[in-house]
Amino acid sequence: MNYFKDIQTPVGLLKLIATEKGLAAVLWEGESLERVKIDRGIEAKNNPLLLETEKQLSEYFQKQRTVFNLPLDFTGTEFQKKVWELLLTIPFGETRTYGDIARQLGDIKAVRAVGAANGKNPISIIAPCHRVIGTSGKLTGFAGGLTNKAFLLRLEQSRTTPTLWD
Repeated sequence: MNYFKDIQTPVGLLKLIATEKGLAAVLWEGESLERVKIDRGIEAKNNPLLLETEKQLSEYFQKQRTVFNLPLDFTGTEFQKKVWELLLTIPFGETRTYGDIARQLGDIKAVRAVGAANGKNPISIIAPCHRVIGTSGKLTGFAGGLTNKAFLLRLEQSRTTPTLWD
């Protein structure tokens, strides 16, 4: 059984979805059901994991948290899961390119597949797909929109170095 809770954040309404194993999704308001195919489940405003996720996201947006400590339950292909696990290794306030991640996987030719997997990341913000940028340094596709991607990067950069995305 899946459980969900909607929360208001500086980047809009987010839908948090949990399974019995962990946090399964952080979805953007109005996003297509095709991007992340997951059962939303039943509303559970007092689910302990969803409440903890809401608390940690609030701390993140208030610049009081740089690392999330939540059990995650990724649903996807084995390749997607490998990419999403690598997202978790990108330090707060830093970025990587799709090529960087493909190299970490041991196959630079997988850059497009990395991009596709990144685009299907179900646990936005917490598995920081917003930290992946184009080789040129430009912001590229993001389920929450490029405005929100820039906002998240500025939020993190403001804790570490001067922002590059003003």
